[in-house]
Formats: sequence, C-alpha cells, structure tokens
Amino acid sequence: MAKYIPLILFTVLTNFASQILLKKGMTSLPAFDISAAGIRGAAFDIIFNFYVITGLFVMVVSMASHLVVLSKVDISYAYPFLGLSFVLVTAWGYFVLAEGVNMWRIVGVLFICLGVSLVAKS
Repeated sequence: MAKYIPLILFTVLTNFASQILLKKGMTSLPAFDISAAGIRGAAFDIIFNFYVITGLFVMVVSMASHLVVLSKVDISYAYPFLGLSFVLVTAWGYFVLAEGVNMWRIVGVLFICLGVSLVAKS
C-alpha cells in the first residue's frame, strides 16, 4: 500500500488546491445576499469566475485520482490521508490569508497529523 502514497498525496494536494481556488474565486466576487434571489443574481459571476471554474476542475481531478486510489488500497488506509488537506488549508489560511488560528485549531491539526502518521505506519 505504501507504493500508492505519492498518488494519495497528489489527491491531497489537488483537494487542497481546489479549496484555495474556490476561496479565491468566491472572495473576488462582489458581496451578495445568501438567499435565493441573491444567489440567482450572483450566479453568472460565480459560474464564469476563472478561479471558481479552475477550482471545480481541480476538484474533479482530485476526485478522479481518489477513485483510482480507492481501487488500489483499503479505504481505511487511504481516507485518513485526506485529513492532510485540512492541515494545508489551515496553514494557508494563517500564513497567506492572515486568518486567525486559535489553540483549538492547532491542537486539531496536530491530532490530524498524528492520526495520519499512525495510519501511514500501519
């Protein structure tokens, strides 16, 4: 199973990249109300936003690679690695987007890292 770790990490990285692209796309749009009318009014901007389109494409690539992984390894081995995308997104939010990260998030990220390392050793 360890020979599939590069493909699993590719899945993690593409999952992370898709989230970052979607965040960039959605924060680059003008503010809109979270209501049916507000979303309808913003739909064109959302659908044709470069970052949103690219993020969705990268998400499809990530899902496709995840499907390949699932065809090769146990789900109980592969799935915990996806937690690493939470670690990457949290780090990106803190270091690039200057988002606040409190002690609970740090502890959560450390537990994710511990859990993934235990699964990788199994």
